[in-house]
Amino acid sequence: MNIGQAAEASGVSAKMIRYYESIGLIPKTVRTEAGYRVYSDKDVHTLRFIRRARDLGFSVEQIADLVSLWQDRGRASKDVKRVALEHVETLERKIAELQEMAGTLKHLARTCHGDGRPDCPIIEELASDAGSVTSRPPPKFGTLGKISVRE
Repeated sequence: MNIGQAAEASGVSAKMIRYYESIGLIPKTVRTEAGYRVYSDKDVHTLRFIRRARDLGFSVEQIADLVSLWQDRGRASKDVKRVALEHVETLERKIAELQEMAGTLKHLARTCHGDGRPDCPIIEELASDAGSVTSRPPPKFGTLGKISVRE
């Protein structure tokens, strides 16, 4: 099947299929004499695996590990579990950071009159050089993980 058919069958866009091939997440495919990519059912199955892993928020690096483990029939399940649990820890850390951000914004919104006056603690907080102008400490705005390419 061609790239459009593989994209439709797998739920992964043609652009992402090309990207995954360019970074080695999927092997380079066979090409016709005219240069068109040709995908097998096995390739589509791998693309579906990748799409599901992306839907669960795994990074490209983690997906590469998972694909390698999936294709290795002699793998130990503990290796797969380790990747999954590391990802759970990352997700839980992100959730805590997001909850902290939401709490700060809710607090600031409660202290804003929301009327015609120009005074606004939300704007004052964002413009502040020295941290929070409220009694609530500012959240830690660390990175939320690697930026990932979404389909």
